[in-house]
Amino acid sequence: MEYIPICKWDTAEQPRERLLRDGRNSLSDTELLAVIMGSGSRNANAITLSRQILLSTGRGIKGLEKASASRLMQIKGVGKARAACILAMVEVAQRLAREPVQQRNTIRGSRDAFEELRPFLTDLLHEEFWILYLNNANRVMHRFQLSKGGITATLVDVRLILKNALEVGAVGIILAHNHPSGKTRPSKADIQITKKIIKAAALMDLKVLDHLVVSESEYYSFADNQLM
Repeated sequence: MEYIPICKWDTAEQPRERLLRDGRNSLSDTELLAVIMGSGSRNANAITLSRQILLSTGRGIKGLEKASASRLMQIKGVGKARAACILAMVEVAQRLAREPVQQRNTIRGSRDAFEELRPFLTDLLHEEFWILYLNNANRVMHRFQLSKGGITATLVDVRLILKNALEVGAVGIILAHNHPSGKTRPSKADIQITKKIIKAAALMDLKVLDHLVVSESEYYSFADNQLM
């Protein structure tokens, strides 16, 4: 197949021009990555190189979340500069996802809570425990990473959960942690710690509304399954 640099394409079809003309949503994942890299290699234009990069992850653009510089540089045409550019892009995207929104989100059910915490708890190789603190209108006041652990467990400090609730003036709490195994069914330990937190919170007039066990794309809700 003949190699044709993007600069030789019709201007109207070049990804950068289309982005500026039609908006960023008009580009595919491959085209967005091509714009970010800016240029291709000696033997492949930016589109072809971007396609090769996304194919190499096995999961498309989602796979870049776990890509390392060394792994990216194994792809022909990807050197230190392009690898650094891609990793920087991924980090910017993750920081944007973690940035608190100006308007507090209202939690109407387990799905809302899952979407609020999805950027923090999916695609992890270790367990983390997070808390959502809510006001009396079920609006998110604060997100808090309680702990970060190993592959199968993480510590839960009940006193710290309640201390933070009092500091932010919360009246409701939602618990969440991930299972790197991908299985969302709660363990006996998950059920026991939930009961312990509910009992302790009740003494301070705080209500534990739910506990989510999260995997990459699914979750288990204690409230939805009448375990609260």
